[in-house]
Amino acid sequence: MNKVFEKLIACEKSVRSVTDFVPRVALVLGSGLGNYADNVRIEATIDYADIEGFPVSTAPGHAGRFVFGYVGETPVVCMQGRVHYYEGYAPEDVVLPIRLMARLGAKVLFVTNASGGIATGFKAGDLMLISDHIASFVPSPLRGENIAELGVRFPDMSHIYNEELRNLAREKAVRLSIHLKEGVYVQTAGPQYESPAEINMYRMAGACAVGMSTAVEAIAANHMGMKVLGISCVSNLAAGISPTPLSEEEVLEAGRKVADKFTRLVTAVIEDL
Repeated sequence: MNKVFEKLIACEKSVRSVTDFVPRVALVLGSGLGNYADNVRIEATIDYADIEGFPVSTAPGHAGRFVFGYVGETPVVCMQGRVHYYEGYAPEDVVLPIRLMARLGAKVLFVTNASGGIATGFKAGDLMLISDHIASFVPSPLRGENIAELGVRFPDMSHIYNEELRNLAREKAVRLSIHLKEGVYVQTAGPQYESPAEINMYRMAGACAVGMSTAVEAIAANHMGMKVLGISCVSNLAAGISPTPLSEEEVLEAGRKVADKFTRLVTAVIEDL
């Protein structure tokens, strides 16, 4: 058996020894957004450290656990904190949680993150619906031997972020009077923030926001046939645009400030799923 797949199966068995909960939606909570899990009617929780061989989140503001329960009547599994390539994990370990949630039953991946705003008119506190992404600056999580049990060797990436789900998010944002921007997200390797020259390059490539997660997770989910929806919280203006140095504290503080509208929008979308 492929070693990556063998590890995935071992993690699945470890989770199933604790709970038989079957989620429909997998929700990844990014930097500063982890408190959304307080809105879940919890059935079970599992710390990443209690799953043998599972990567453990070390990023600030990431609790590092799975939360199983309900948002309204929709069964969900929340990642209260994710793992990143910059933490030293291989790409296949970064996306292991996504693959695991799909194996547990999730058909939809709702991925969120904190990002730096690149597009003109973006400001801290904006929410951006991800229409597409650029993942060329990080290794593909699908490199190496293909795992046929998960998907095909050369998966199509024409429509990574599901249009039906994006329409639902737009509709809910209008009903809730939440201004929702939309654009292309670019993932970088990190952990250093981008230079002004790099930000200028990303802008010329069509990126509207930049961060250090999400794209590889969406690729792995799409490979497995999951429907993907992504919302980015613009926590700061990117380097060369922001008049002040970038910091982790700024990212976490922006997450706290946007928590109310983020919670209302995410809940409204999930309840309709």
